[in-house]
Amino acid sequence: MQLLNRPLVKWLLKEEPPPSTPLCDYERVCYELRPGDVLLVEGRSRLSDVIQVITRSPWSHSALYIGRSQDINNPHVRRFIEDNYDGSPQDQLIIEGYLGQGTVINSLKDYNKSHVRICRPRGLSRKDAQQVIAYAASKVGSAYDVRQIFDLFRFLFPWAILPRSWRSSLFHHNLGDPTRTVCSTMIAEAFTIVDFPILPDLQTTKDGGVALHVRNPRLFTPRDFDYSPYFEIIKYPFISIDDHTPAYRNLPWKKDQPSEK
Repeated sequence: MQLLNRPLVKWLLKEEPPPSTPLCDYERVCYELRPGDVLLVEGRSRLSDVIQVITRSPWSHSALYIGRSQDINNPHVRRFIEDNYDGSPQDQLIIEGYLGQGTVINSLKDYNKSHVRICRPRGLSRKDAQQVIAYAASKVGSAYDVRQIFDLFRFLFPWAILPRSWRSSLFHHNLGDPTRTVCSTMIAEAFTIVDFPILPDLQTTKDGGVALHVRNPRLFTPRDFDYSPYFEIIKYPFISIDDHTPAYRNLPWKKDQPSEK
């Protein structure tokens, strides 16, 4: 928590004010989320801007939705969650990696004014969802690996044009402090525990078959959950067209002056 007092971290985490009109129906998102879902967030901080540029995606942050404390089957994990979250037992909770705090348990309400998207692991059993949550809970308290952001940035460039000293060490055996993580890495590791694919490396075997190889979890970014064919994408716009007939014809367009945004 001491990192929060450092000027650079404060500068990186300073957020722009939320939009006056949200893109998402937060109440609907709260209602539809299931434990084990991945929540993608379009952040408004300087750090979010950096991640968006690096990953070429609007999604700068990811969090694992774990539900309310009573939704957790394992009594030891449930007690751990309750001991490490200072809030109401009725709060809907997420586990996320956050610069300046590390891996923490927070309330879903922190994103009530954010543009978010639900990524649902298709066909994930309740038992496996609980294992994913248990793994994420075991990472609570881990530090945030700032260096990994720069590793990912370097990794996006062709290796041949980079000085050797700049080349990423993501594939080296000694990856540094194993307790350090970032938001997407922790979630990728959690799904790997139950062999649930995100973006596996597909390789052809000698007999003509196909084998899946687990990607290095440190290579994952929030956009990979959006891009993965194994996650369903669920959106709840603030103004829905589902309840209108014909749907899009009755949207409240104002056509007298085009928007400049």
